[in-house]
Amino acid sequence: MQPCTISQKIDRPISVVFDYLSDVANYSEFTEHFLAEWRMTREETFGLGAGGRFREDLPFSRFGWGDMAIVEYAEPRLIVLAGRSGKYNRIRTLTVLQLSDDGNGGTELELTTETRPVLPSDKFLEAIAQNRARKRGWRKSLKRLSRILEHNRDRGRRATIAGGARKPATGLRA
Repeated sequence: MQPCTISQKIDRPISVVFDYLSDVANYSEFTEHFLAEWRMTREETFGLGAGGRFREDLPFSRFGWGDMAIVEYAEPRLIVLAGRSGKYNRIRTLTVLQLSDDGNGGTELELTTETRPVLPSDKFLEAIAQNRARKRGWRKSLKRLSRILEHNRDRGRRATIAGGARKPATGLRA
């Protein structure tokens, strides 16, 4: 898939938006309409290496499970998520979140997402329906993210680790 870029203005300081996006467990709150059934891949859900596994709800997708993890983290401007999806996890994915100050005390969030299908069948399915559905899903997600951070509403369920916390401070940022 060619990279697609979506922008969203959020009327919150850049540090607040960056802290929220740095915790992968928060992603299920604003992406649950097309990335569902989130499970965390490790106990620490914040920062470099934190990741999650989810089910993508895309047209013609029989193997909708995917994962992503934070592979690059430059506070307070950049978060890069890399992962895999599709049958046998053969489709590589890359999502880049760039934050900038909008000059009025708010944040301009720019999300760029890209997939690398391997087989011709994967490329065909992406071309006929999945690219458009993924772009629509991320556009709606960024609008929900804006509502969550600005007004604390339209909040979905936060992802957790199976079985609950393993230590008293799990999930708390130090």
